[in-house]
Amino acid sequence: YSFLQERLRYVLGLLLLLHSTDSFYVPGVAPINFHRNDPVEIKAVKLTSSRTQLPYEYYSLPFCQPSKITYKAENLGEVLRGDRIVNTPFQVSMNVEKKCEVLCNFPNKPVTLTVEQSKLMAERIREDYYVHLIADNLPVATRLEFYSNREEEEKKKEKDVQFEHGYRLGFMDGNKFYLHNHLSFILYYHREDVEESQEHTYRVVRFEVIPQSIKLEDLKADEKSMCTLPEATGSAPQEIDPTKENQLLFTYSVHWEESDIKWASRWDTYLTMSDVQIHWFSIINSVVVVFFLSGILSMIIIRTLRKDIANYNKEDDIEDTMEESGWKLVHGDVFRPPQYPMILSSLLGSGIQLFCMILIVIFVAMLGMLSPSSRGALMTTACFLFMFMGVFGGFFAGRLYRTLKGHRWKKGAFCTATLYPGVVFGICFVLNCFIWGKHSSGAVPFPTMVALLCMWFGISLPLVYLGYYFGFRKQPYDNPVRTNQIPRQIPEQRWYMNKFVGILMAGILPFGAMFIELFFIFSAIWENQFYYLFGFLFLVFIILVVSCSQISIVMVYFQLCAEDYRWWWRTFLVSGGSAFYVLIYAVFYFVNKV
Repeated sequence: YSFLQERLRYVLGLLLLLHSTDSFYVPGVAPINFHRNDPVEIKAVKLTSSRTQLPYEYYSLPFCQPSKITYKAENLGEVLRGDRIVNTPFQVSMNVEKKCEVLCNFPNKPVTLTVEQSKLMAERIREDYYVHLIADNLPVATRLEFYSNREEEEKKKEKDVQFEHGYRLGFMDGNKFYLHNHLSFILYYHREDVEESQEHTYRVVRFEVIPQSIKLEDLKADEKSMCTLPEATGSAPQEIDPTKENQLLFTYSVHWEESDIKWASRWDTYLTMSDVQIHWFSIINSVVVVFFLSGILSMIIIRTLRKDIANYNKEDDIEDTMEESGWKLVHGDVFRPPQYPMILSSLLGSGIQLFCMILIVIFVAMLGMLSPSSRGALMTTACFLFMFMGVFGGFFAGRLYRTLKGHRWKKGAFCTATLYPGVVFGICFVLNCFIWGKHSSGAVPFPTMVALLCMWFGISLPLVYLGYYFGFRKQPYDNPVRTNQIPRQIPEQRWYMNKFVGILMAGILPFGAMFIELFFIFSAIWENQFYYLFGFLFLVFIILVVSCSQISIVMVYFQLCAEDYRWWWRTFLVSGGSAFYVLIYAVFYFVNKV
């Protein structure tokens, strides 16, 4: 009794403690309150280009460096994305303006780029590289203002504003290269409500930059690291000649503006949905595909099958039942185990593992728990979930393997745990070797690769074995009819019943249900944009799953009607036909966009 009282007191104390705190935030994404003059640290993330797809770390180029370079400890997702977050020498204080300041510590001595460094800088400018910085975990953006296709009168009134992630390293004019060596930072703050006696607190809610290229001679620097910017019209840009040494100054200015945007809404500018109508069109298009498939299915099941079964069950006329046709002929062979049952059950297990992982990740992201503000959270969650979902993959693979008259369950479990992840790991390792050769930060470091292998063999493999053991021990799936001893001869099939033709025909409809959303996913991956439309993605994912299962049923029905009972592998491959079209679309996207 006294023990229970003690426990109750402890729980009540905890509840009071929670009640006394103002608010609760997920660790890592809680707001930071700044007072005036508090330092706001500007960090660099990486350099990216949609032309090369190879990210590089910030100091791979000869930028000004602080006295001590410190890299932030990163999670698995950040490392896999190629982020290498590092400190920079920018000195920014809350609500303190800076007109123009020289970045490196030698105001009278400009930075000299060697021929090698100049060549590298020019090459990165040619390859369209963008620099990504963060202030208080908020990525820098370049404001783009343009007039949309409105009437002339409305054009004068308002401009459309879009934000480009990061800022361009430089630009080309003819065959000449120009570097953005002056950065005008515009930071927006939200003033928090405090009591009269307390000092005002501020929160950073937007981080913009205007990059400029200003020639060394036009930047007048004094001994106190201050500089004077020239008039906009009279200044010449800073050229980088890759054939010789170049002298230049790296400078920056800081401007603060008050904003009504609250801290909770500060990511809205980066995640604004400018094309919601297209997504709704995509959903409607997908639903039409599903209804079309449902119509075919209902016709088959309700009309054809019901009539067939009704006739089949009539035992009045024995002569009629002797003249069987279509799918009824193969009832004695339809549950004959296929070739390579171990590989089939292994692939099915990996599919279930992936399905569970994707379903949970998209659902959790849809609830807003994997926001881009938590860097690398999505990738980290996906990796760990794939490992832990091995238990479900193993269970279903084991049960199917038992149903297909398999006996070597230990070998089957090992095959399930290693076949699909092994192929993916092998391909990624080969690609990683090429990226290593380019010295890109996108290359997965060796310790991270060892950590992934430890997760694979330390978490996923034992869980797959555990699931496989219980799945194999469970009662196998019941077959409604017995299998004949002697396999039936399969008649010659028509050309359109060829498995490759079937895969190509069946893949069109599921691909048609998702290709619009696929465009936005490709844009997010290859053009370094944020993808945050997980509500739409969840709907498209469900529609894709439904349409894949429906097309499999339809194709198997046609196959059985043609008296071909080898349906196990066909039903697995048929719905995967959409993957072929995804590959073709990826090639098309690469040629046209990237």
